[in-house]
Amino acid sequence: MSQAVRVLDLQPEASDIRRDVLEGLARTPKQLPSKYFYDARGSELFEAICEQPEYYLTRTELAILDTHMDGIARALGERVLLLEFGSGSGIKTRKLLAGLVDPVGYVPIDISISALTDSAIALRQAFPRLCVLPVCADFTQPLQLPTPQRSAERKVMFFPGSTLGNFAPADALSLLRRIRALVGEGGGLLLGVDMKKDVARLEAAYNDAAGVTAAFTLNLLERLNRELDADFDLSAFRHRARYNPMAGRIETHLVSQRPQVVQIAGSRFSFDEGEAMLVEYSAKYDQDDIDRLARQTGFAVEQRFSDPAGDFSLQCLRAI
Repeated sequence: MSQAVRVLDLQPEASDIRRDVLEGLARTPKQLPSKYFYDARGSELFEAICEQPEYYLTRTELAILDTHMDGIARALGERVLLLEFGSGSGIKTRKLLAGLVDPVGYVPIDISISALTDSAIALRQAFPRLCVLPVCADFTQPLQLPTPQRSAERKVMFFPGSTLGNFAPADALSLLRRIRALVGEGGGLLLGVDMKKDVARLEAAYNDAAGVTAAFTLNLLERLNRELDADFDLSAFRHRARYNPMAGRIETHLVSQRPQVVQIAGSRFSFDEGEAMLVEYSAKYDQDDIDRLARQTGFAVEQRFSDPAGDFSLQCLRAI
């Protein structure tokens, strides 16, 4: 690890991953936690997904930041302590920090220590006066935030990428309430959300022609083989992502191509041919959905920024 940054390392232990995976595989239907996608290889593959022509989410959100940065900065205010769950490579964060007025610090929180360290080093080089305090942790669990050198006017959580959509409804509410507690009364949330639209466009975004998303999904099995002594045959599973109109979300599965038994962490799990194992949700929203989520979790939507087509939205929320 570079000496340029000090990372507060609260990443999950192997026992945590083992517990979560075994519990998920014991369910009917089987499922694996999507938060474990992001080992070093998974983080690299996700960055490649963002460059695929079908995956409009990242480039649209970046364009919103470019177009509306002045309005976003006014909405968030001066001297903020910026927090971010799932910070990844930090491309969007760099744009946001460059547009904010005198931010007092930045606390990126990510489960991938390699992506977190690389991003923190790059941001420290780009913003040498900024206090960068990276935390390697599972942000779905309680955590203690580091304290910046200067006091902030308010705390603001940046949660881009429509990452909220990766959570089941009850878990999304729980996460928003955790954010509300972290930022405190009067604190802010800059929330990126993917809006409901044509089903063909939605499904194409998660089934790119180059197969990068499929490789990303299957890499989860490769990680479990390496870290939990599993024996998943990656060629015996295929990636499938479909839109569920009743739930308003893309549901991504790994589908067993034949009857098989997988051993993992000393346990055995049988798969039928065609059996689908859930690995990720990607919920889509309309404004009523967002307003309702805000009301239920102690926030109010103050401003909204979108692209001309209304494909994606950055919502400025205030904790009340």
